[in-house]
Amino acid sequence: MQARPIAGEPSPPPARLEWGTYPGIGPGAELLGRALRGRRILELGCGDGRNAAHLAGRHHAQVTAIDLIDLQTQHALEQYGLLPGLTFLTCDAMRYLRQTSTVFDIVYSIFGAVGLVDPRLLLTAIALRLRPHGILAFSIPHPQRAGTAAASGAQPRHSPLHLPDGSRRLVARWELDAAGWRRALAQADMRITAATELGHPGRDRPTALVITARRN
Repeated sequence: MQARPIAGEPSPPPARLEWGTYPGIGPGAELLGRALRGRRILELGCGDGRNAAHLAGRHHAQVTAIDLIDLQTQHALEQYGLLPGLTFLTCDAMRYLRQTSTVFDIVYSIFGAVGLVDPRLLLTAIALRLRPHGILAFSIPHPQRAGTAAASGAQPRHSPLHLPDGSRRLVARWELDAAGWRRALAQADMRITAATELGHPGRDRPTALVITARRN
């Protein structure tokens, strides 16, 4: 479902794209490539729309940003709905990927659908909508952020997800380490190009894992 923009002036796009929990830590939009102008980009799980707005407003990319939660996309529209080249949709990631005919240059997810949907299904669906040699990038909660081992593969863990209204619900998460994502991506005809751990300068354990890959 396509949400409608709110009349008025759009908020200025954020100055930086954030992959982790703490602002200013780690890479920014350069992780998606140097020349983003006019690129067709899909965000899976856009939240409040800040990162999509950065790509459309600062880099002049053509961005489609989807989220399962209508409250999120409505909030994103209130802030950024009038920015050129930016479309917000309320939709399930798998449903959108199966129904769209658009081929994207870049797909990304920041604590979004990647990790919340079975990788065996989602990564294959992404690869079908990604041009050859196109980029997939995503960040997930680091599998060892609490001192536990990474998940072994097909079985998800259950952890709380914080919702916009302040409530929480248990969701299934596939918390693989870099080697696990390498194997999962290879099964979807993609190859991992980098794995980056992000955290806080004053803490020992990383809080996020950022993976970049390319379709073969």
